[in-house]
Amino acid sequence: MCGHRSRPSCGTNPSCDFTDSHTAAILSRYVPLKQNIFMKHSIYMTTLAIALTFCDLLHAQTIDNKIVIGAIDSIQSTILNEQRKLWVYVPNSGSANADSQQKYPVIYLLDGENHFNSVTGMAEYLSNTMIIPEMIIVGIPNTNRFRDLSPTKPSESTFPLPPFVGGGEAFTSFLEKELMPYIESKYPTAPYRLMIGHSLGGLMVINTMLHHCNLFNSYLAIDPSLWWDNDLMVKQADSIFQQKKFDGKSLYIAMANNGITEGMDLTSVMKDTTEESANSRPMLLFSDVLESRKTYGLRWKFHYYPDDNHGSVTMIAAYDALRFFFDKYTIPLSYFYNAPKPSFNADSVIITHFKTASEQMGYTVLPPENFVHEEAYNMMYNNDLDRAFRLFDLNISNYPSSYNAYDSMGDYYMAKNDKEKAIIYFTKALELKEVPATRKNLRSLKLMTNR
Repeated sequence: MCGHRSRPSCGTNPSCDFTDSHTAAILSRYVPLKQNIFMKHSIYMTTLAIALTFCDLLHAQTIDNKIVIGAIDSIQSTILNEQRKLWVYVPNSGSANADSQQKYPVIYLLDGENHFNSVTGMAEYLSNTMIIPEMIIVGIPNTNRFRDLSPTKPSESTFPLPPFVGGGEAFTSFLEKELMPYIESKYPTAPYRLMIGHSLGGLMVINTMLHHCNLFNSYLAIDPSLWWDNDLMVKQADSIFQQKKFDGKSLYIAMANNGITEGMDLTSVMKDTTEESANSRPMLLFSDVLESRKTYGLRWKFHYYPDDNHGSVTMIAAYDALRFFFDKYTIPLSYFYNAPKPSFNADSVIITHFKTASEQMGYTVLPPENFVHEEAYNMMYNNDLDRAFRLFDLNISNYPSSYNAYDSMGDYYMAKNDKEKAIIYFTKALELKEVPATRKNLRSLKLMTNR
């Protein structure tokens, strides 16, 4: 990672000795306040790199010497008449910095036992690089997959089906009336939901979007089984897309290479009648419906992955779809290249950017506390104190319950050698959360000022 864009601290991990607002402090607080708070650049960068490397090693949560990426939860479903296990991932900034009251969009992931690890790892990595927002992920393991992920019971089928198929509407009711209220009451959720499903799960994603479109903001259908019930979803879509409004909704459909042999293109697939391409034809028909019918506000993309099969397409499709859904959230590369310029106003650029992201996502999306925190310290390290102040102040405005926001402003006033104001902000931080390092620094400042 580039040094000046690395995570500035590891305060998100309670096992790390460096608290979130004190990475700067390990470089400055042991230098007498009458001296320049910053060391020479080369020395500081070496020290910071060591500190950050140590913090990165501790970033993942470990329990009993095992890496843990989520927790098992459960809910008793009256609708389905069974206990449903849940695999839940909450971003590290949410679990460790709950005082900031930061809220997160939620991914509801079907076939959770198959895709939880990959989607969680991907989402965490992309959010760390400011491509997508940090997100809570709710993996929903199966108890009876054919029952829950089949929206209808076909009157006829070319192969035998178990008698319990067609429970998709009951499963959707479970999502809407039991699971979502439970998640939103227990976890720090923002008003944005994303549904992800693969194969039969993808079929349920399409069914949910067509018949219950207000349940989610975005829908990712990965190689969906649109052949189900004699292409019923394709036939229903033709009329639904002409009648319903989908303002503010997004859909991404990923199609794998299902029997499309060398020399065939997507046009020739539509004319093919062999069993090998039977899974692909309904997806292409659905794409044609999207293309030809007015979809009344629906933002959509259909993408064919010629180098991936039904099993391998899931990861690359999720990666591409997440970038598609949150393209207005992604911090542009120009931000990082413009930041060092004297005329660059980071605070106004950040506010404008997240205003645009808010318009796309349908609710007020605040700049992440950790991101602004990092940028403020980058400014402070470069002795650009005026711009650092505006960013620290932005975090206080957005996260007034965050200990870290006030503690960081205390660091700023230490850099300014303004002991009185540093005392004010460290005191406020300690009113919100007792942290030994801050308490120690407050005592030292009071001794220096005879208070």
